[in-house]
Amino acid sequence: MSEATLSETSIPQQRLVVTEIPGPRSREIHERRRAVVPPGVHSVLPVYIERSHDAIVVDVDGNQLVDVCGGIGVTTIGHTDEAVVAAATAQLNKVTHTLFTMTPYEPYVRVAEYLAQHVPGSTPEQPYKTLLMNSGAEAVENGVKIARKYTGRPGVAVLEHAYHGRTLLTSSMNHKAVPYAYGYGPRAGDIYRAPNSYPLHDGLTGPEAAARTIAHLEKTAGAEDLACLVVEPIQGEGGFIVPAEGYLPALAEWCRENGIVFIADEVQAGMARTGTVFSIEQFGVEPDIVLTAKGIAGGLPLAGITGRAEIMDKSQPGGLGGTFGGNPVACAAAVAVFEQLEAQSLLAEAKRIEARFTAGLNRLKEQYPAIAEVRGRGAMLAVELVKPGTLEPDADLVAKVIDYASRNGVILLSTGIYNQGIRFLPSLKMSDELIDDVIDVLEAAFAAA
Repeated sequence: MSEATLSETSIPQQRLVVTEIPGPRSREIHERRRAVVPPGVHSVLPVYIERSHDAIVVDVDGNQLVDVCGGIGVTTIGHTDEAVVAAATAQLNKVTHTLFTMTPYEPYVRVAEYLAQHVPGSTPEQPYKTLLMNSGAEAVENGVKIARKYTGRPGVAVLEHAYHGRTLLTSSMNHKAVPYAYGYGPRAGDIYRAPNSYPLHDGLTGPEAAARTIAHLEKTAGAEDLACLVVEPIQGEGGFIVPAEGYLPALAEWCRENGIVFIADEVQAGMARTGTVFSIEQFGVEPDIVLTAKGIAGGLPLAGITGRAEIMDKSQPGGLGGTFGGNPVACAAAVAVFEQLEAQSLLAEAKRIEARFTAGLNRLKEQYPAIAEVRGRGAMLAVELVKPGTLEPDADLVAKVIDYASRNGVILLSTGIYNQGIRFLPSLKMSDELIDDVIDVLEAAFAAA
């Protein structure tokens, strides 16, 4: 990378507020945006970003904000990572598009090889194969499509609090209809929703929660009619819910006994965010299909559907693919991401972030009884806020804390079907000093609220 390019991307990793947030330039652009962009394309924080690097984004007014959302889990290895930028730039000068299903290219194959090597359960005797697409929703759509083709069954099982996307099928699979499905009906059919494991609220052990889930599905769907069970090992939009120990293995065993394809939706939790390449590894489960997106290509659009060969090979030639699926530039970026996960020991960095962040959040929990729980794994953490003395969600307090943090240069986002949680999806490049700074801003936000 040239010195000029380095100077453009290198940004001091510190919070700096020089105007009110949003600033005058952001407000000006926002007014232009309102004339040409529909309100359905909503922005949580209308601050317009000009540059970014690692854990800091710089807006058009010169404010340096700490990005604790990472594009909702996309910039896992940091904004404008040098290796990712260099790989994408080099590929731009070679081939930008041919369509892999017409005239293929090696970067696609390299991504598939990496995923096959790292998916739990993949061995030379039981190989896994990969289809590449553009987004998390496309990954879910194709995972379901492949499972239906393999089993010859129509039913799709999902869990309460789940989020899988905004397409027709995936918005029908979500737990929360508003705003993702409301008014866009009719919704897709043959979808069955079952209770999940939510330790803070249900108090059940993993096996107890699994028995409840299984009983519900057997009664409402019938195991013999289900093509797949789609599970987020750690639920994202639903509240960063970590299931009780033993829950996911029990579900996976039930799926195996009944010929149901177990699909792990790793779109938000995967690609090293939780301290392992895939979060499902931490639960001792070998899924039949793993779905990836978000953090896989360092900010470029790419998604993977990686499944056991016998499942993936069931589809006929021409039955899978898409015009931009597995774009060569995005694939080159993904290869660089994979290399950086190892070169920079980023799995260990996720665990460092977990230790530092949870220590700070637990200190706040001791001070403020509104914090009912600190939970998550690696750099995928959340706090759930309730009205003290109850488990009643306090979305108003969440909004106040996030608003205070935003105005003081820290980008946060709510989570949970009642917006009762605050999520933390920092880059694995976030320093201890920046984490401590975020905790200080949070403490001031709770005190002000």
